[in-house]
Amino acid sequence: MSIWGKILGGAAGLFTGGPLGALLGGLAGHAVDLWSPCGPDEQPRRGMSDAEAEAAKQTVAFTIGVIALAAKMARADGVVKRVEVDTFKRLFRVPPEELDNVGRVFDLARRDTRGFEEYARQIAKLFEDKHAVLEELLDSLLMIAEADDELHETEVEYLRAVAMIFGFDEADFRRIVAGHHLAGTPTETDPYAVLGVARLAGDNAVKAAHRALVREHHPDRLIAQGMPQEFIDLATQKLALINAAYDRIRREREGAAALS
Repeated sequence: MSIWGKILGGAAGLFTGGPLGALLGGLAGHAVDLWSPCGPDEQPRRGMSDAEAEAAKQTVAFTIGVIALAAKMARADGVVKRVEVDTFKRLFRVPPEELDNVGRVFDLARRDTRGFEEYARQIAKLFEDKHAVLEELLDSLLMIAEADDELHETEVEYLRAVAMIFGFDEADFRRIVAGHHLAGTPTETDPYAVLGVARLAGDNAVKAAHRALVREHHPDRLIAQGMPQEFIDLATQKLALINAAYDRIRREREGAAALS
């Protein structure tokens, strides 16, 4: 089943509560529980095992979370641009027949009087032990924000606030932003910033940072956490960026050593 089939089909019936649940309730006509998985004495719903139900719940939570936080970001920025909408549709492979439903969720979130903080806190709670998933969510929002070739200060401050709620510190946030083309020069990013290490860091420190990021963002790990293919593709792109940054640092250092 596609991610949109899960959101609009049986998986929605697994959930109730919180601002994300209210959005799905407004879309599907019933409440959705994003807090409590099936209890040990409950039968799996709609033919799902407990593990399948939990994976479906996290898929729904992640995707609706991106839509909601993107809507709140657009509200903070004051305008929704067509290129940002197109970027969202490309990232999440929204089929034409579901565009109206996605737009409905977006509009519901944008008009909701609750602040983005409530949405971010619920998402942080759902993925509190999965920082790589939260980072993929931030990356998705950054891709949407920079789609118009501008990363506005209001968007940066909004995303910084979301990152802090997710449990990232300022150094983490700078590293995440560094992986996006508008954060560096027009042609390339700073490989040290991508790995989150100082330019004068020793070789062992650079290797350790690289290994930690590869371990955290390896697509196989996200697959095991129930993320759908759309987000595995994003993780694969992120891993390629991390590896490219490490390879560039290694080549530059090997070249400098050969000249010395």
